Amino acid sequence: MSTETAAAAQVAAPPPAGWEEARSRVYAIGLAAALPAVDRALADADGHTLAEPLTTRTDLPAFPTSGVDGWAVRGDGPWRVVGRVLAGHTPDPLSDDGTTAEIATGAMVPEGTTAILRIEESTRPSDGLVAGTPRPGPEWREPGEEAYAGEELLPAGTPVDPAVIGLAASCGHDTLRVRRQPRAALLVFGDELLTAGPPGAGRVRDALGPTVPAWLRRYGCQVRPADVIGPVADTLPAHVAALRGALADADLVCTTGGTMHGPVDHLHPTLEALGADYVVNTVAVRPGFPMLLARLVGDDGRVRFVAGLPGNPQSAVVALVSLVAPLLAGLQGRPMPVLPQVTLAEPVPGRGDYTHLALVRVDRAAGTAHPVRHVGSAMLRGLAGADGFAVIGPGTGGEVGARVPVVPLPLTPGERSW
Repeated sequence: MSTETAAAAQVAAPPPAGWEEARSRVYAIGLAAALPAVDRALADADGHTLAEPLTTRTDLPAFPTSGVDGWAVRGDGPWRVVGRVLAGHTPDPLSDDGTTAEIATGAMVPEGTTAILRIEESTRPSDGLVAGTPRPGPEWREPGEEAYAGEELLPAGTPVDPAVIGLAASCGHDTLRVRRQPRAALLVFGDELLTAGPPGAGRVRDALGPTVPAWLRRYGCQVRPADVIGPVADTLPAHVAALRGALADADLVCTTGGTMHGPVDHLHPTLEALGADYVVNTVAVRPGFPMLLARLVGDDGRVRFVAGLPGNPQSAVVALVSLVAPLLAGLQGRPMPVLPQVTLAEPVPGRGDYTHLALVRVDRAAGTAHPVRHVGSAMLRGLAGADGFAVIGPGTGGEVGARVPVVPLPLTPGERSW
């Protein structure tokens, strides 16, 4: 390419997308390609996303349930013992005043019961009658006290975690209708990378090959060891072959490095060779500016995505939280992530016309954020001690006391954000 042609190409290139605009755009296109719904047994549903609302199959509880161990009594005492009620059984009714049945916590309350006397507050003299004073108010749970049959408890788009699984089981569900989890792969670009041992002699250790799959799993993806490929040779044919192969099974392929236009940056020509369309091509954010997201539609009509992460490790994580997180939320049918607000306890500089994502440690009790050290785009030390990225908008500075959004680092699949 001549100097004149290169200059013309730079002039013709579109400006980078604003950070908020890029997040909204990738979420919308992910939601439009939301993955199909499947049925999963409760034991296999953790980390998935509800594809339909969770409703109750019966009233909760389904029958009047004793909240204590004691005596189900009818009328005034003392009471004559006529039976015993254990959990899991349907009791005979108490038909006569002055009668009682011993009852266990969780057991069905007999019809005709007027009160439950706690076992520790009762006596049973030698005549065999039960005496005592029941507490005012019922000592049992009424049917529908927690929910009525058919009531919607959780909306579609709710991440499934152990609490949701337990609730579903209590409602009588054996399976849940959920979105299929996204399948993801990672291509590591760069002949200079080492995959074992210490760096040296001009070669650096690959930190993203082990890191990115772990982040993707925390966003709800399935990533197998065989889905991590590389380092891929720094040639265009090797890039095309690797990306084509990864797209055969994956809904999302992340790549590391090669997002610019250097002499061995082959990602853009590879996307062109495979007929990809850009959703976002560069974002006005620091660090991580040269991130991208592309979309491909296969011969089978299935939509697949390629997320180009910059090669510098912290920049790659910025791309993950900026583009990959909202994309995966859309693909799983989850709501767009809402960013919590924090108060800056120390100043954080702005980056001119670019959004600045600044690594911070958050004091959750105080609601304050403190910038961390060692935050160069090639560094990971600061990231290891951070809770997320404070968002300093374009044209602003982060003064002490300013309220700013923060992008939390992902937790385990299905875990609720702080």
